[in-house]
Amino acid sequence: MQSPLDFFARAARTSPSAAAANVEFAAGHKNMLQLIELRWIAVIGQVTTIAAAIVLFGIALPLVHMLQVLSCLIAFNIASHLRWHERRPVSNGEMFLAILVDVSSLTVLLYLSGGTTNPFAFLYLLQVIVSAVLLDVLWTWSIVAITITCMAGLAAFAEPLALPFDHERGIGSLYVQGLLVCFALNAALLVLFVSRISNNVRDKATQLAALRQSATEEEHIVRMGLLASGAAHELGTPLSTVSVILGDWKRMPAFRDDPELLGELTEMQTQLKRCKSIVSGILLSAGEARGESAERTTVRGFLDGLVERWQASRPVRAFTYNNRIADDWPVASDSALRQTVDNLLDNALEASPDWVCFDAHIDERTLVLSVLDRGPGFAPSMLAQFGKPYQSTKGKPGGGLGLFLAVNVVRKLGGTVTATNRPEGGAVVMLRLPMSAIELEEELNDAEP
Repeated sequence: MQSPLDFFARAARTSPSAAAANVEFAAGHKNMLQLIELRWIAVIGQVTTIAAAIVLFGIALPLVHMLQVLSCLIAFNIASHLRWHERRPVSNGEMFLAILVDVSSLTVLLYLSGGTTNPFAFLYLLQVIVSAVLLDVLWTWSIVAITITCMAGLAAFAEPLALPFDHERGIGSLYVQGLLVCFALNAALLVLFVSRISNNVRDKATQLAALRQSATEEEHIVRMGLLASGAAHELGTPLSTVSVILGDWKRMPAFRDDPELLGELTEMQTQLKRCKSIVSGILLSAGEARGESAERTTVRGFLDGLVERWQASRPVRAFTYNNRIADDWPVASDSALRQTVDNLLDNALEASPDWVCFDAHIDERTLVLSVLDRGPGFAPSMLAQFGKPYQSTKGKPGGGLGLFLAVNVVRKLGGTVTATNRPEGGAVVMLRLPMSAIELEEELNDAEP
């Protein structure tokens, strides 16, 4: 069964809300790149049309002013490409401004080339349809209102194009030919552009559906983890009771003098310890401190043994251990607290492989444990979010869970964990725990024979 810790580590890599935001972001970014590509096609088409009108048909156009407008549009598209070539979120407002630039440049070009008498005035429909595909409803209606206003302004203020409206010639009419070219451009660009946008929309819908399914599955995993944690918590007391009973049985003459029964009792105790270890592991993974499996020891003995085991299994080059505890208080050796201190030492070792320091003392019935290192220290943002899940400088998926669980365990015991940067470099993490949370009030293991 997957423990809650395993689930949260995996959830950090594929958080549903973060993943959904990434999907939305990727779709918006692709759409903006499609709009930039469409603008390049429009620039090429406009340059070709202006050249054909002047060279082939001898139509007088203000070439200098029109080239100035096209130069501005090219500069804007280059700037857009530089801004959006990296993965960045694209808002509806930014997409609206990009389409508004296209509408404005088209309006100025039409104003310089006949206004509504120019057959290419119907290119406004392309802008409207593009906005309907890319923008929210309110932004789309804004584009509709702007294009209608532009058409009305062109009809009122633009000088008509010196082009004969000889519709009786049918396809031979230059105006009709321009309308056909405009229709062909609109149709081709819409098919090309809208089909790509539709693919982006379908991809986004597919990914969001997969994320919803993943979120549903992980919700079930969370419930299973909570069930396992609750069951483990409830099993703790019965297992401790059975352990005490087995200990009493081993001292009874009927069992002590029978080697076969004594061997079976020993095997039962071994399996019972295994069950208690599994229960403690489940609760520790869930971030719950527990004392059912604790053993009687002293605070100095607990810390000395912890340091000895940690130092023997870690490749630390230089380790300084200052145990300044004068009164050796009787305490419970709890696995959750031991794992918490191990996590703090492991974090310090990863940040500072050459030197780690562990200092312990008691200040007014409060156990104070300090872990120091000579690493890069904590960034200000990390200090502000210290102890929260998925806050880590390691850059690894699921980072920060160990520190989060350490803070959670100490908090459940009534203590605190704080972090600061050292003036000489490195960091110090300080754990403050009331002695009342771990000192022994009743010695359950001292049963009389």
